[in-house]
Amino acid sequence: MTTSAVRVLRLADAAALADLGRFAARARSLDTDGAVRLQARGSVLAVWVSVLPGRGILAEGTVLGLRTLALAEPADSDDVVPLGAVTDRAARHTGGGDLPLPPTRALAPWAALTPPRSGWEPVGEVTADLLADAARAGIEEVARAVRERGAAAGLVRDRVWDREVTPPVRAGAAFAAHALGFLRPGSAVAVLRSGPWTRLTAVGGHVVTR
Repeated sequence: MTTSAVRVLRLADAAALADLGRFAARARSLDTDGAVRLQARGSVLAVWVSVLPGRGILAEGTVLGLRTLALAEPADSDDVVPLGAVTDRAARHTGGGDLPLPPTRALAPWAALTPPRSGWEPVGEVTADLLADAARAGIEEVARAVRERGAAAGLVRDRVWDREVTPPVRAGAAFAAHALGFLRPGSAVAVLRSGPWTRLTAVGGHVVTR
């Protein structure tokens, strides 16, 4: 990952900046102190967030959310910044699509993982309704474990989100798609694979798991 001298990202318009703000706010509701990776390549801004951290040297269980937004001006930059700084800047916009990059950088080990940009092979599809149901059931099960076990609920949480909804889609991916607002009732979600990575492509964005 590299960091450029770009100080302002110029999104296509105010609607794109508002979209970024909403996405960052959803991610921040999952992790108040979380980070976001802003990866600009040409006319596209890839916005990455972590939903579930991975385990071990292979980062197995990693679940990332991705939204892509159009840039009005080409850029080449890669920065990891606090989610709170992005939500604050998006909320203060004055009608344009400019996003001043926060001067503060965030430490996020997951940002060192870069899923492939190409080579994805379709392996099927799943309904958004099935994913939403799996996410809600998992949230309820994890919440119950937290009430009953407190700090010891971590093992239950891992087991719940590692569970397969349908091969090769795990419940953690369903949770991310639901929590980040990617699912639309009645729609289909594409499932793709590339090496150890699985990707869900929904109406509202992508979820990538390892």
